Amino acid sequence: MKIIYNVTIKIETLLVLDWLTWMQTIHIPEVLGTGCFESYKLIRILGDDDEHGSGYAVQYVATDMASFKKYQNNHAKLLQKSLSDRYANKYVAFRTLMELVDEGSV
Repeated sequence: MKIIYNVTIKIETLLVLDWLTWMQTIHIPEVLGTGCFESYKLIRILGDDDEHGSGYAVQYVATDMASFKKYQNNHAKLLQKSLSDRYANKYVAFRTLMELVDEGSV
């Protein structure tokens, strides 16, 4: 059973480009480098832009709950701290843990 760890964030408008670059070149590679996730998707939330910022979601896919728990227990706090240190008071975020029930393609 694959596990999807979804992080939804709203980042201040003036920081969006810096945040995207940091996510793509530093943070996401660090998360994947833990070996706990097999893939990710970085998604822009449409219709969420306003005077407070822009919304994005990052979905990290783990092969099983044990892999996610390894991330949570050994890596999450430090990696979340790197985000909060760099963008303190410039974003809001929430995290959701989901189980992949089915998927397909055409």
